[in-house]
Amino acid sequence: MFRALARSTHPGPTIAVTLIAFALAWGSGLDGWRIAVVTVVILFNQLSIGLSNDWLDAARDRRTGRTDKPIASGEVSAGLVASVALVAAAASVGLSLLLGPLAAAAHGVFLASGWLYNLGLKSTVASVVPYIAGFGALPAIVTLAAQPPQLAATWVIAAGALLGIAAHFSNVLPDLDDDRETGVRGLPHYLGSRASGAIIAVSLVAASLAIVFGPGTPPTTIGYIGVGAIGAIAVVSATLIARNIMKRMLFCLSIAAALISVALLLLSAPQLS
Repeated sequence: MFRALARSTHPGPTIAVTLIAFALAWGSGLDGWRIAVVTVVILFNQLSIGLSNDWLDAARDRRTGRTDKPIASGEVSAGLVASVALVAAAASVGLSLLLGPLAAAAHGVFLASGWLYNLGLKSTVASVVPYIAGFGALPAIVTLAAQPPQLAATWVIAAGALLGIAAHFSNVLPDLDDDRETGVRGLPHYLGSRASGAIIAVSLVAASLAIVFGPGTPPTTIGYIGVGAIGAIAVVSATLIARNIMKRMLFCLSIAAALISVALLLLSAPQLS
């Protein structure tokens, strides 16, 4: 049962986003205990969002025969998943208060965005909005947790939002057919695979450009290499979509681009605010 519950958390994205939060907190020079709290807050945040997604999608997953989903396959009860999701949400909110009211408010935006997406925004043309708001808020959580708190620079928030756009389209595209069968029609469904692929590629590259050129200082060699690497990931993503193959790699590629972007951020612009 524990393994089934762990699988319901969407462990890949949960771990990746938590590591990104840790890297941002560490790179921004927060005190050790603040780094730890930010990391745990985002971990519980992502656990809650992942679990709520499986809980709220359980009926739809059963109808489409998603045996890879623990609730749909009967490996864990929907009630248990829902309970843990709510406890994780409450824990993340409570712990975020230790970082101060402004950081807690930014975290509230991130958490609410994920839940609102799961509760229904995923089925509307505004499906990308929670990703923009959530990923855009992530660097603000870190900078507002500092003493004194400072809002993250505009280019950092923009980079986070752009990575959120890429993450949304990459995450949805593999399930377009299953979603249509159950009445889920978000923005990627309306735009189609090819347009969505172009958006993924443009968003990834734009995020890297914001990070490398946003601070207003001359780009480093590492910066150019990073932009090139993310550009290559964007081309691969667009190619996979155009050829309708290996779409389930898209989210992993977007996460890889996000991790490269964070590395660029820490190397070229340690101060996020």
